[in-house]
Amino acid sequence: MNWPFEDVIQTYTKDNSIFYALSIGIGHAPTDLNQLQYVYENNLVSFPTMAAVLGTSAPITADPNSGIDRTKVVHGEQGLTIFSPLPAEGTVRARDKIVDIIDKGEGRGALVVMERSIINHQSDELLAKLTSTIFCRANGGFGGNSGKPTEPKTPPERTPDIVVDLPTTSQSALYYRLNADRNPLHADPAIAAQAGFPAPILHGLCSWGMAAHAIVKACCDYDASRLSQFECRFTKPVFPRETISVEIWRSDNEARFRAWVQERDAMVLDNGFAKFV
Repeated sequence: MNWPFEDVIQTYTKDNSIFYALSIGIGHAPTDLNQLQYVYENNLVSFPTMAAVLGTSAPITADPNSGIDRTKVVHGEQGLTIFSPLPAEGTVRARDKIVDIIDKGEGRGALVVMERSIINHQSDELLAKLTSTIFCRANGGFGGNSGKPTEPKTPPERTPDIVVDLPTTSQSALYYRLNADRNPLHADPAIAAQAGFPAPILHGLCSWGMAAHAIVKACCDYDASRLSQFECRFTKPVFPRETISVEIWRSDNEARFRAWVQERDAMVLDNGFAKFV
């Protein structure tokens, strides 16, 4: 819980903001002016989920002193709370901390819950907070806190109000990894095979960002400044070239969602929740 994280200061440019948006599929329709605002430098707007690739440092799972078996780690959940829009370019300071460690029991793994604050380095304004849950499959049974059950954000038992289909490309994982995550699992077929996959998989945070694109399109009229909260659980991987179908249920200023890869009839994101103004 007292792991000594150091603040990470990062300066990013408009090119970084444009590349991030392109890497989650925005601009797939290049003549769509709604998408163009996120991928064209004139009056550029940063897409809010870019916060997830800012201020990243070496993961705690990479340090053997953590006691975590990195080969058995998966990204379980990811959330984002937005306090102020990210500038299209600027310098931010990221501050990580562990907020919870949950022991699911011997043979059942453990959960490490992380929080990252993204702060404007010049003004000290808090821009966003990210929460991520790391599922350490080989580290349960150490006698820690068993955690409190949380109510799943399941969608209503009715037909979704809207379904947004977003295609990925053969190069999607190769593009996205240039944002922050160079894990060879997303590029090297041999590494993917060792992990039990037939091919390199797409980053979970890429499919997460694509789902946010679907929410901003369907619920915010492409005005990303209206998005204030976004979270979901990762259930299965996506492979490049597959289409992500995001099912959305709207209710006032909130939405529940989940995402499927129809080619494999596989649910890839679940317990999705978004809030907007």
